[in-house]
Amino acid sequence: MEIWVNPACSKCRSALSVLDGAGADYTVRRYLEDPPSAAEIEAVLERLGMEPWDLARMTEPVAKELGLRSWPRTPADRARWITTLSEHPKLIQRPIITADDGTTVVGRTEETVRSVLP
Repeated sequence: MEIWVNPACSKCRSALSVLDGAGADYTVRRYLEDPPSAAEIEAVLERLGMEPWDLARMTEPVAKELGLRSWPRTPADRARWITTLSEHPKLIQRPIITADDGTTVVGRTEETVRSVLP
């Protein structure tokens, strides 16, 4: 299991506590220090069944600077969004947990985190 975290995020710390409490074996990826590539983001989006604009944190200052709210959200624009998420990882919703079986969730609630436990 792998979890993408920002240590300053309370939702990430809560997810880690749930995983620890369940005795889960996992690897932590501090995705702000080790940003995912565009290909990794594409793979996560596929597993999540989400579009890149659905994974973007629109309240981040960089989102406002880039004007993300006004960007088109069409299949033709996916690559631009994915590249932007890779270049500005702070825009990525967190924590993202990928279970050993490939199941992937944005673990913002305890229930969602528990859903990927064996």
